[in-house]
Amino acid sequence: MSSLQALQVLLVDDNQHMRAITSAVLQSAGVRKVREAADGAAGLEILREQSIDLAIVDFNMFPLDGVEFTRLVRNSPDTANPYLPIIMMTGHSEKSRVYEARDAGVTEFVVKPITAKAILDRIQAVIFKPRPFVKTDGYFGPDRRRTTASNYKGPLRRSTDQAGEAAGNGSSAA
Repeated sequence: MSSLQALQVLLVDDNQHMRAITSAVLQSAGVRKVREAADGAAGLEILREQSIDLAIVDFNMFPLDGVEFTRLVRNSPDTANPYLPIIMMTGHSEKSRVYEARDAGVTEFVVKPITAKAILDRIQAVIFKPRPFVKTDGYFGPDRRRTTASNYKGPLRRSTDQAGEAAGNGSSAA
């Protein structure tokens, strides 16, 4: 995986041991440039100072947690890179947390205890198969849809779409 050598990774976690473990996993995968920060505020500072290709952030940090870090990266007027791939790490995998991270604009999610395979799979996904970004009134970030419904037959997929516009696309109401 020498293709990861040029990658500039920002690792943000308030637990120094977790940073050491994650950094070791990244190094073993060939990542040579890892910048570390102990909280989201320090991470944002690093983003302003240098070009970063990928951020791996912890969910739970004080004073600025991973969700708020992600919102600021995605939506701040002075953000260095709103399209930055962000992988969220957490020891808590409840659906509410996954949804909160997703809705903040996280690109991928990995549950602690992390494994080298899990981290590398997420890095491969965000670098080599990036999802398109979406901007709506209440959201900016990677497309949150992971799958396309097998019965999807056209551009209209929401209940609020105009049924009259769907006429002629070959689909029938179910």
